[in-house]
Amino acid sequence: MGCKGCSKRQNNKLNTYDWLCDVPDAEGSTDFVEVQFKNTRKGYYLNNAKIPLEKGDIVAVEASPGHDIGTVSLTGKLVLLQMKKNNVRTEAEPKRIYRKAKPTDIEKYEEAKAKEHATMIRSRQIAADLGLNMKIGDVEYQGDGNKAIFYYIADERVDFRQLIKVLAEAFRVRIEMKQIGARQEAGRIGGIGPCGRELCCSSWMASFVSVATGAARYQDISMNPQKLAGQCAKLKCCINYEVDTYVEAQKRLPSREIVLETKDNNYYHFKTDIFKREITYSTDKSFAANLITIPASRAFDVINMNKKGMKPISLEADTKPQPPKRDAQDILGQESVTRFDSVKKKKKKRPANKNSGESNGNGNEANATATAVTNTDAPVSENKNNGGNGAGGNNRRNGGNNRNSNRENNRNNRSKQRPRANNDKQSNNDKPANNDKPQQPIKQARPDKTENKPETRPEA
Repeated sequence: MGCKGCSKRQNNKLNTYDWLCDVPDAEGSTDFVEVQFKNTRKGYYLNNAKIPLEKGDIVAVEASPGHDIGTVSLTGKLVLLQMKKNNVRTEAEPKRIYRKAKPTDIEKYEEAKAKEHATMIRSRQIAADLGLNMKIGDVEYQGDGNKAIFYYIADERVDFRQLIKVLAEAFRVRIEMKQIGARQEAGRIGGIGPCGRELCCSSWMASFVSVATGAARYQDISMNPQKLAGQCAKLKCCINYEVDTYVEAQKRLPSREIVLETKDNNYYHFKTDIFKREITYSTDKSFAANLITIPASRAFDVINMNKKGMKPISLEADTKPQPPKRDAQDILGQESVTRFDSVKKKKKKRPANKNSGESNGNGNEANATATAVTNTDAPVSENKNNGGNGAGGNNRRNGGNNRNSNRENNRNNRSKQRPRANNDKQSNNDKPANNDKPQQPIKQARPDKTENKPETRPEA
């Protein structure tokens, strides 16, 4: 926008955006010009000489006495709106704009501006020596250096007549005293607020409205002085920004002084959530006890029941709306401690072999031949499990049953075939019998070895 809209040459404090800068007729609608001086001080001057001025130009304006140096902050039709907003009277004779500032005017202004800080420190010492209960916050020299404005803060009325005489003798200038409040001082000094932005009083606020603690109560803000106070040690101005909205929303909620009566107890207001339209009630009026939170509609229902002389059983609704069920997954089950343990997998049964009569597998066939060779006289036990065990005898269940039956048959056959020539003597290969100890069964060879290599003995 250049110098007309948002000027880079202008101070950011109380900067006004000229949203009518592109309108042709708005610029020449009035001869009044807004001029800004140090910090937040502004004035409205008449450009009767028709000097072409734009936002950001440095001009010399009329002062009493002499002239002052300022920066043009606004021109055109918006100046009339700002004058109406700030209650500036145009009936009296307005001050005029002399000219655009010359280099000599700017040099004098810079020299006077360089003396402001030292003048403020010395004036504070003089006020302390005189015993005045006041604080001089800032000093502003006029553009020509003939007058100085002293801004001070005081809680009570101060008689500074003696102070003016001392300051006039010390600095050889005309003295003007202006009393300001804490908020105006913060606006002149400037700073960053807790929100992270520039202070409202130094960026755009021109008029200050008193802030009460009731505004904080309407918004349910904790009554902590350290959080409610700003850099000016007063209540923050931003507390008033949304209080009207909270008051309107509070009208649609039940009164906080109404006591809800039930059959078991009486409930008093504890706190309100305006955004959710939920109210929390307590059974004790002074502190939180048995807190119950209900919606505003339920509170109105209970109030209407109490007006009719009825008392509900409980403060909460009889039927609570159940939350929708979610298809939740067991996330923790995936992190089980035993997830890496080995799990025995059950092998699937294979279909039965069609040629079960001819061959029952290598394992069963070997057991059958071993039994037949060992006991030629005894009948061979038939294998009831005719299911196919596979080429290698993979079916463990059928193989185990066949092995147990074969072991029992081998023990009986061996005991029958063993020759008993004498009671005292046995075969050369056998040990002498011990009648005191029970005879132990003869260990049978492992079935794995006999399965693949059947025994071949001569027939008896």
